[in-house]
Amino acid sequence: MTGKNTALAMALLLAVAGAGLAQLRPAFGAVADEQGSQMPMNMPGTADLGIPSYHAYALKPPFTATIDPKKFPDALTQNVYALAAKIRPVLYQQPCYCYCDRHEGHKSLLDCFVGTHGSECDVCQKEAVLSYQLTQKGKTPAQIRAAIIRGDWRSVNLNPYMAAASFR
Repeated sequence: MTGKNTALAMALLLAVAGAGLAQLRPAFGAVADEQGSQMPMNMPGTADLGIPSYHAYALKPPFTATIDPKKFPDALTQNVYALAAKIRPVLYQQPCYCYCDRHEGHKSLLDCFVGTHGSECDVCQKEAVLSYQLTQKGKTPAQIRAAIIRGDWRSVNLNPYMAAASFR
């Protein structure tokens, strides 16, 4: 009889847990419109996916090398990779809001420029340019990280970096 009682208790527990999870399901992967009805979220930018991976501590030498800017055909990529090479310890401490930590396995914004990902992603490029600009203004990596988390990278204009490679 104890076997039947245990099985019944387990079935009841699973049913209650399932019902509880079913109540939570609309909160995952959907948002409410003005009328309160659920809509699926299609863009990762609309969801709060949390802060992507970054290192909260300074990178100690030797610094990981970024790809040589001359390996890329376009001026924008050359310029951004040149900037990234100058601030590798800063990029090491920054998150990347394209969430490449989840689909590329990156641990920080620096990883985007150690490989070719930074050449294909405007989010990475904007964050790197913002990091460089703020570094030039004397901001610390923690202050730059706060600006990236705040979303300041969204307003970065990449047009000035599309001119012939200057390797700033």
